[in-house]
Amino acid sequence: MPRANRQRGVERDLRDATQGLRLQRVMADAGVASRRACEDLIRAGAVEVNGSVVVDLPAWVNPETDRICVEGRPLPKPERHLYILLNKPTRTLTSASDEPGSDRRTVLDLVEHPAKARLFPVGRLDYDTVGLVLLTNDGELANRLTHPRYGAPKTYRVVVRGHLDEAAARELERGIYLAERKAGRTVGAVRTAHVELSVLRRDRDGTTLELTLREGRNRQVRRMLSAVGFPVKSLERVGMGPLRLKGVARGAWRELTAGEIRALRRAAAIGSGNQETGARRTPKKPTQKPKKSTKRPSGAKRGRPQADEEPAAPRISRRAIKDAAHGRPGKKKRARGGDG
Repeated sequence: MPRANRQRGVERDLRDATQGLRLQRVMADAGVASRRACEDLIRAGAVEVNGSVVVDLPAWVNPETDRICVEGRPLPKPERHLYILLNKPTRTLTSASDEPGSDRRTVLDLVEHPAKARLFPVGRLDYDTVGLVLLTNDGELANRLTHPRYGAPKTYRVVVRGHLDEAAARELERGIYLAERKAGRTVGAVRTAHVELSVLRRDRDGTTLELTLREGRNRQVRRMLSAVGFPVKSLERVGMGPLRLKGVARGAWRELTAGEIRALRRAAAIGSGNQETGARRTPKKPTQKPKKSTKRPSGAKRGRPQADEEPAAPRISRRAIKDAAHGRPGKKKRARGGDG
């Protein structure tokens, strides 16, 4: 088990999961190696935390306060995570740099943050597509927002030529087959996942739609609409998960608020600290007034009134009725208490 370490004169145990993050994750985030390789370094005795060698896992550390050394060299303090919402203009690459020999503008050219952090875009938008692009240095969040396994929704506002009819809309929602390419050649066709679609407006020569996808194939929106006979005139991404493109001019950017970051991490199923959860809370059912039961309560005896119940009429045996009809006196019973 991980040994106890001293932090500012106070001894504590690295087995305490409340301390923050797993040691191998902190090392990987600092660029030491992959998580698997960092685990091997720990087991080989190459990692110290607050002056003590750690060889057993799991071990939890606080990268802000713990002094972590790998092969005698201290681990740099973690870079503050930044989350930037950019309203991408047209003719801009959604990448960190252009191909060699080209000099096109990238989304990073539009963001000059005073922290000078190394940012990268989450996902891609086509060169001529405009709208919401998220830039961050949080690799875990970026991976979850782009990986198909987590299905983070992305919403687009689209203007197409012609009047999109009901048949084409239903076909898009159900999914259509698009060619699948690998290594520069077509290897088959794969059906698209379910799409949420709503028609916002129909003009004289076009239709404005809102599409929500949970996958991200190359030029998927344009290819889908072209396949059903409605080529795209303009395309804008207006949402990613809980984020919405509001109050940011084209080409401008802003940092996400604390509330937006929390909502984004919830949508990506990332918990605080070392905990992760993808479970959704089950909404509470509305309280209903209990129905009045018509059944007799269990254990109730015949002839004895229950609460809020009218007393039952006394029962008369058939023998008593026959005796009364023939003028014979009934058999007397021993009195109980008083018969009033």
